[in-house]
Formats: sequence, structure tokens, C-alpha cells
Amino acid sequence: MVHGIIINRGEAYYTYLKKLFEAIDNIQLNYKWLISYPQCYPCDKETSELLNGDYCILTGREFTDLVDKEDFQWIWGTFSAFDPSISDDEILNYKLPENDMYPGFWMNPLTMQHVLSKIEIVAFDSSCTLLLAKDLILPDTFYDFYPKAENLELYNSTHQST
Repeated sequence: MVHGIIINRGEAYYTYLKKLFEAIDNIQLNYKWLISYPQCYPCDKETSELLNGDYCILTGREFTDLVDKEDFQWIWGTFSAFDPSISDDEILNYKLPENDMYPGFWMNPLTMQHVLSKIEIVAFDSSCTLLLAKDLILPDTFYDFYPKAENLELYNSTHQST
């Protein structure tokens, strides 16, 4: 089962990952990450070059270090987490997750784009951040960081277009 959270209220800006990593007790360190179709503007030249293509794959430590180096805002991007034992080739055997109107985010039951991913974080046009996960138990402190975050399944139920 996929669980989801939407963060779209109560923040001055969306998808600054350092705060999100703190809110999830830095569990990103336990995964390998596929960053697909990023749109962001870091000042650091090396980071900018790394994120210039359609995708990159980082360890949890590399991803955390990148964010710690410069906590810039991500405008678009899908961050998919995988068990570190899954090879890059296995990950790339599937279509890269996209950032636009993937319907699985906006209807119940929720689905994630990459079949092998355990977590997906989506920077959605600077207007919200989605956090989807298979069997993720959010730490008790998550809502201290994001008190206006909503369960995405409930959000979808109350915002269905007719």
C-alpha cells in the first residue's frame, strides 16, 4: 500500500529538502536515489552540472551531502528511493519518473511512478511537495516540521473534480 502526504500550505517556499530530511529523521541515508527531470538553480557549479541532465543516481549519503552543501529550492523533480542493493541498470530498465500530472498522485488508491521505488518525493512546480511511500511510518516529529501537511488520500477525496 502507498501512503502519501501533501505539503502545500504554511510554507514560504516549497521543496527545500534539508527541512524535509530532518522531518523524516534522515531516512534518506538508507536508500539509493534516482533524481529525474530536475529543475533547480543551485549556485554551486558542480551541483548544477550534476543536475543538468534528465537524471542522476546518488547514494543516500551523496544526496544528503548535496543538500547540506546548498539547500536550494527544487522547482520540479522526482526523487525516487530504492533499496541500495538494486543496481543502477535495474533502476534504469524502467521509464524515468516524471514531474507533471502523473494521475497516480491525484486519485485513490495512490501509486508511485517507479515500480521498484520505496519512497517518492515530488517537487511540484514550487507549489507543493508530495511524499509517497510504501509502508513509511512518519516520525512523531513530522507534523512539528509541517503542521499543515495533509494526508494525500484525504486531500484527494476532498478535492475531487466532478
